[in-house]
Amino acid sequence: MSTSLLYHSFGIRGYRQTRIEPTGGVTRFHVHPNEKSICCSSCQSSNVIKRGVTQREFRCSPIGLKQTVIVATLPRLQCRDCGVVRQIKVGFADARRSYTKNWANYALQLTRSMTIKDVADLLGVTWDVIKEIKKDDLRRRFANPSLKDVRRIAIDEICIGKGHRYVTLVMNLDSGAIIFVGDGKSAESLVPFWKRLGRRRHRIEAVAMDMSSAYISAVRGNLPKADIVFDRFHVVKLMNEKLTTLRRQLYQEATADEKSVLKGSRWLLLKNPENLSEDRDEEAHLAAALKLNEPLAKGYYLKEELRLFWGHTFRWPAQLFLRSWCRRATATGLSPLKTMAKTLTRLEEGLLSYFKHRISSGPMEGTNNKIKTLQRQSYGIRDREYFELLLYSLHQKKYALVG
Repeated sequence: MSTSLLYHSFGIRGYRQTRIEPTGGVTRFHVHPNEKSICCSSCQSSNVIKRGVTQREFRCSPIGLKQTVIVATLPRLQCRDCGVVRQIKVGFADARRSYTKNWANYALQLTRSMTIKDVADLLGVTWDVIKEIKKDDLRRRFANPSLKDVRRIAIDEICIGKGHRYVTLVMNLDSGAIIFVGDGKSAESLVPFWKRLGRRRHRIEAVAMDMSSAYISAVRGNLPKADIVFDRFHVVKLMNEKLTTLRRQLYQEATADEKSVLKGSRWLLLKNPENLSEDRDEEAHLAAALKLNEPLAKGYYLKEELRLFWGHTFRWPAQLFLRSWCRRATATGLSPLKTMAKTLTRLEEGLLSYFKHRISSGPMEGTNNKIKTLQRQSYGIRDREYFELLLYSLHQKKYALVG
């Protein structure tokens, strides 16, 4: 019988179709290997002796709404050259798999627009079968991210589950791809990355990161030639925390009338002025709180002024601005602001490096949002290796509205 259907529809070569058996909503194609294709699976010698046959069934791509199965009659061979007794190698399916490569590709295409559970239900298999197909594909493409052209990176940590379980992520800022996932958020979590980087360490020009002392020491110890760039987001976040601490201290010392005004002002202090809502009189509420408490007003206006640091064009005006800001923050005599000024003074070089490289951890924060979406969609992490492979592929993932 013709083998064109086997080849063009199912990608099967070296076999001949003997009969078609439609039973119970499933179409079975019975096939036998061609005599010319029978050889030792170990040394590829055709000098073999047949030692019996066995039948194996393989799922293949459906025809319409009908499931299709390849029933292959496979001989067991003894090789006269190498002496191995082994079943003939199946070219159209991977080892220890009950489905064809063509069917696996079909399932993989479906996972790009459907969930794993939906694909499994459609094809009549378990969730684990489809997950393993997707995992094998991810492993082939992303198991060892290339570090060849890495020049600028970002380092950050993210919580991946209950119990404060963290992973450290390293991103290539030029490609947007995650190139390393480490356990925990300490300096030790980056040790495997330094080993993988090897002699390429001298090529790293800049590292965007938060102000974690563990990451700072790790980067300075392993990338001595790289510039550390402290991310704007984390600096502003730290300033907001200091302002919140200041408000809390002033609220505890305030009178009953002052507390009624300060109450509910926490988030108004942290908002950018342009984002205050006129409908809810947020501007009036904030103005009343600042007018009532002079120390709080000093902290708020210093917080707003700090945002101007990243608007400078050159390094030297930004340096003058930063030192002036730190002097004025210290002069207020307010403990949270003095602590903030000391921190910025100590980390001045990392803040000023921004004007040389113009990088931030912004792409990393965007990726963190994708990771959170991924966690919600999967309802937890069942397979750590699979989760890491998904992280390595996130830069290629596209989100779109449907319907």
